[in-house]
Amino acid sequence: MKILNPFRKTYDQKQMVLFKFLKEIKLFEQLNFEQLSHFVPFMHMRVYKKDEVVFFRDDPSHALYLTQKGEITLTIDIQDRFESLGGLSENKSFGDNALIPDARRIYNAIVASEKAQIYVIPQINIFEIFDHYPKIKAKVLESYTQQQNDYVARLFSTYKTNFGFFDLGHVYGKM
Repeated sequence: MKILNPFRKTYDQKQMVLFKFLKEIKLFEQLNFEQLSHFVPFMHMRVYKKDEVVFFRDDPSHALYLTQKGEITLTIDIQDRFESLGGLSENKSFGDNALIPDARRIYNAIVASEKAQIYVIPQINIFEIFDHYPKIKAKVLESYTQQQNDYVARLFSTYKTNFGFFDLGHVYGKM
């Protein structure tokens, strides 16, 4: 027989939908509902149109972006042209270096689909959560570190198999 805890926090349907969405994103997959609930008040939905720039390389990293719907192309500008790093679709984060104080964007992020619905979490709010909840910080940064390790592993693997000539799109994966 299961005993119900009358003091256990309950969440409404809207929060549960957001929790499910967040749990599908690598950075948040280790967090429980209570820990995820600290991010929800700071999640701001933005709707972008095709070819709209989310951010440019060298912009300050003041927010983390979570793609709910749509596709984002990541590019790097080399001299006077843009080279594709790949693309991201739904339930992916980008601009993850917002988790690093004083970081700047290392690539451009541009909307590839007709429309994209993207949650934006300001860096200042992320750092406030990290300051008050060190366990949340540890779990998110552990996921971030694993994600970066995966990128580097793909970079080296692609480099080794292509003798130094390779498509950067393999590093971030395909859409």
